[in-house]
Amino acid sequence: MSRVAALALLWVSLAAQAHKPSDSYLHLREADGRGISGRWDVSLQDLDDVLGLDAGGDGAITWGEVLAREADIQRYVLGRLVLGVQGGPCALVSRDGLRIRRHSDGAYAVLDFDARCAGPIARLDVDYTLLFDRDPLHRGIVLVGAREPLIFSASQHFARVRLRDESPWRTAARMTVEGALHVVTRADHLLFLFALLLPSALRRDADGRWVAIADFGTALWDVVKVVSAFTVAHALTLVAATLGWASLPPRFVSAAITLGILVAALDNVRPLGRGTRWMVAFMLGLLHGFGFASVLAGMGLSAGRLASALLGFNLGVELGQVAFVAALLPLAFLLREAPLYRRAVVVGGSVAVALLACLGLAERALGVSVT
Repeated sequence: MSRVAALALLWVSLAAQAHKPSDSYLHLREADGRGISGRWDVSLQDLDDVLGLDAGGDGAITWGEVLAREADIQRYVLGRLVLGVQGGPCALVSRDGLRIRRHSDGAYAVLDFDARCAGPIARLDVDYTLLFDRDPLHRGIVLVGAREPLIFSASQHFARVRLRDESPWRTAARMTVEGALHVVTRADHLLFLFALLLPSALRRDADGRWVAIADFGTALWDVVKVVSAFTVAHALTLVAATLGWASLPPRFVSAAITLGILVAALDNVRPLGRGTRWMVAFMLGLLHGFGFASVLAGMGLSAGRLASALLGFNLGVELGQVAFVAALLPLAFLLREAPLYRRAVVVGGSVAVALLACLGLAERALGVSVT
């Protein structure tokens, strides 16, 4: 049981992150030869976590509560952005009052501002540090002019940008990296891959017990079939959702993904039916496609760059999955004969994943926190 407990502790920290990642959307464009016009959309939930906007403590942030802290919000947000040109830093000045804008995951405060710069803007330095001290997985999605979006993270919060459009290939390359990072940093995807790979070098015998697969090629082919089902499914819904052809409520998508992970984990403990693994992977892929689409939403991409972004993001997701499979499948194959692996790692690990999925469902349904 100690191995199972250790595994559970390893994944508890990830389970709390199995939701749409915390993002903000910053739009910058050249207003004149020496100035920048900006609009910054920041989640009210993120601002509440930092500034305590919900003065009534009732779980609902009202417009009055936002207005009461307007100066604090502007000071906090603009204090986490530094813009500069060759002549030195730019001065950020709020313009007009706060507005509220709906995104797929809730309400966002919209800050309009101007940046007055000391010299001509041939290139722009952007240093973005919003929320990284509170949420290391927060991302800043920044659009400068008509070029492809920049994705800022805690480890990459500075960029020097030339104010000209970039090629579609640069957009695809950047989104490929983003897609790969999405796989290896998001708990729901990692839990799904973990549940998938635990029995990847095993098969069920006539009595439903796990037995070792004889050769590596057979094990690899089984994994390829399941991952391919996921790939085809998420590509379908990612395109449909990003182009606005289909949509599902984010809360439903998040809960359904967690439920799918629970089913996959339970199938490792006790078989739920023949052919279940690829079908679960396909259904999870359909749901993950809607979740992936939220990453591209709000970026304001043009039709041409949207195609490049979709291509790059899909490729990045697949590369991330391939890296995960390449790292764990050989290890699972080497350990497949050991009874301890089949009982403690496969069954115990699957029970741990199932428990984490149950905690995630409780958090969404009842508002119970797992941390």
